[in-house]
Amino acid sequence: MRAEMTALNQAIQQSSELLRRRLDWDTAQKRLDELNAKAEDPSLWNRPTEAQALMKERNKLDAAMTEVREIEAELESTLEVAELAEMEDDSSLLDEAEQALKALADRARRAELQALLSGEADANSSFVEIHPGAGGTEAQDWASMLARMYSRWAHSSGFKVDVIEEQAGEEAGLKSVTLHVKGENAYGWLKNEAGIHRLVRISPFDSSGRRHTSFASVWVYPEIDENIEIEIAEKDVRTDTFRASGAGGQHINKTDSAIRLTHVPSGIVVQCQADRSQHKNRATAWNMLRARLYELELQKREEAAQAEADSKTEIGWGHQIRSYVLQPYQMVKDLRTNVETSDTQGVLDGDLDDFMAAALAARVGVEDES
Repeated sequence: MRAEMTALNQAIQQSSELLRRRLDWDTAQKRLDELNAKAEDPSLWNRPTEAQALMKERNKLDAAMTEVREIEAELESTLEVAELAEMEDDSSLLDEAEQALKALADRARRAELQALLSGEADANSSFVEIHPGAGGTEAQDWASMLARMYSRWAHSSGFKVDVIEEQAGEEAGLKSVTLHVKGENAYGWLKNEAGIHRLVRISPFDSSGRRHTSFASVWVYPEIDENIEIEIAEKDVRTDTFRASGAGGQHINKTDSAIRLTHVPSGIVVQCQADRSQHKNRATAWNMLRARLYELELQKREEAAQAEADSKTEIGWGHQIRSYVLQPYQMVKDLRTNVETSDTQGVLDGDLDDFMAAALAARVGVEDES
């Protein structure tokens, strides 16, 4: 067998073994059998909330175990084809087998990363909040570039994206924006994007063509589902209404439909202007506030394992997690994992998987050691 095929075979087998260990295979099988037995009880469906939670756990566990079995079965089948091709000296068939192993190795690697999404809220949808640092139009334009980057990543990864709140800059860019990324494991993938992002480029807003450094903060927090209870005293929340901003003309909102909630004890502020209905915006804003408070609690729990971006941290030098340099050279580098690429346009177009995978693996490694 070709050397590259041997290496691919070993990599796939290692991924399979790692997946089985992370699932704790024998325990997982017993738990799946238990869930299947409970699902067959007709009385379960008289308790919809319990039934929904049980089926969610059952389907997730079954999918993970099925993925491992399919990878192992496909590996065995592909190796048989490779052996046959070598026996018959069929180079074309051997090439096909090698390509199949490459694709299977990518699938195994993806499954390996997916298995790392085992945090309490990793499976949930996510909110992504972006704020520019000091620097006026240049920083606000950087915030809009980040919003576009995350939107493109989300769409290419099969997630749905809604803009919950957006405040345009005076000349260009955004003063703030909140994205709602909907889909399973959205928070798990995005959570390590929280922090300060630094851009170095020749500013299109500088007539002298000078190089500028801009910063923007990214906050990521999970959408809270019915399985997580967060109690908030209404007396601790100040509610403000305001007129939603927009493009103007006949579509401008003429009523104070936008909602801003301020949680006085924590200082957390959220706002929503996605809908023309004040009632719907209020409900979404409360959902966001619960999510922010839940994320705050998660940060406290994980303090010893992973430093999270503090909402009061200055958006500037010394606090960035990733650097995007467009001038005088092309380089995007994550300062936590040292993953880097010269394909800056690809990254800004949403190619973030390598960065996310490395940060996720590093985070899980730290948690495993703690």
